[in-house]
Amino acid sequence: MHPWPDFRLILSGIKWVIIGGVATRAYMPERMTKDLDILVCASDGPEAVERLKQAGYKVVSRLAVPGYLMVSPDGVEVDVLFGRYPWLMEALAQVRNDQAGYPVISLPYLVLLKLAANRGRDVGDMTTMLGWATPQDLDQVRAVVARYSPEDSGDLESLIFIGQKERELPPDVE
Repeated sequence: MHPWPDFRLILSGIKWVIIGGVATRAYMPERMTKDLDILVCASDGPEAVERLKQAGYKVVSRLAVPGYLMVSPDGVEVDVLFGRYPWLMEALAQVRNDQAGYPVISLPYLVLLKLAANRGRDVGDMTTMLGWATPQDLDQVRAVVARYSPEDSGDLESLIFIGQKERELPPDVE
């Protein structure tokens, strides 16, 4: 498991979660990624950036979406995204901890983010995560997608199907 910066003390009192590639390790085997993405409420964004700067992080640039690319004192790239999603408060209240104990976005909301991004890597992540998901997790994902992105429900079922097929073990060969 790759050791990523720990923001729990720096961002104490601010609701935040890990999203993106690092968050996927809570739902599937860890994959390589070059940066760490965190999501905060837009109203907490300036405070989060200020605290990170006080901890030695440097602002590199604004992002194409609301937020900033920052770099840690050790050279780790961190995207701090400012969220304004209608589901954000729910997601921040349903945080899951990964194997390192870091707060990551729960699977239904991570799927929403990846459906919206719709890049090749995101589709691959979704099929793998959904293939590893329990039936209860899948029910939660379906409910959240139906509520916040119903137009993606058909695609979600296809991604679940593909993920489950990818995860199937080959039959025993005698």
